[in-house]
Amino acid sequence: MAGEISDRFVTTYDLITFRRIIKSRSTEDFSGVPYPMTMLNCLLSAWYGLPFVSPNNILVSTINFTGAAIETVYVLVFIAFAHKKERLKTLGMLAFVLVVFSTVALVSVFALHGHARKIFCGFAATIFSICMYASPLTIIRLVIKTKSVEFMPFFLSLFVFLCGTSWFIFGLLGKDPFVAVPNGFGSGLGTLQANDGAKKKSAMVAANAAEIAECNGGNAAAIA
Repeated sequence: MAGEISDRFVTTYDLITFRRIIKSRSTEDFSGVPYPMTMLNCLLSAWYGLPFVSPNNILVSTINFTGAAIETVYVLVFIAFAHKKERLKTLGMLAFVLVVFSTVALVSVFALHGHARKIFCGFAATIFSICMYASPLTIIRLVIKTKSVEFMPFFLSLFVFLCGTSWFIFGLLGKDPFVAVPNGFGSGLGTLQANDGAKKKSAMVAANAAEIAECNGGNAAAIA
């Protein structure tokens, strides 16, 4: 239940970004990388949770199929409003997502059975879950370049941490390493992102305050 709630927080928080994109009819400097990667993670995790792949994991499947549907909408909206270079990049990633998921699904159905199927799908879901959690790191370069945390919100990083931690605990309790390992990684990465974002925001606030103080001091001296 905690994992489901934190997942919805992450996907709902993205809704704020996409309302802004639709209103401005531009993706601005937002990165399109996290959305296809999240879509792929949701698809693979949902597939892994199906009863014929991994028994007793139907909760994982239902939550992630819902997440995949939401992320599909986000990806399509992003493509619709992105500039040409970013649109082509995102379309390429979407094609990659569809190829990877189709390959994993077809191989697991027609070439593998029983425990081998679970191991194969579990490894695929683990690898791309880690990629999903790492994808927001592409924004850090933009944060450094623009000296603004606008495109790496603190609360999004916090929700990523809560999501990873919830599913990590769920995986530990269920003794499922394919759920626990990638989400443990996500929990740690969410902590680093939230901490880094908070530090950068504090530093920028301090710098802005110093500039204002210097400006006011200069104005006072000029008046005197």
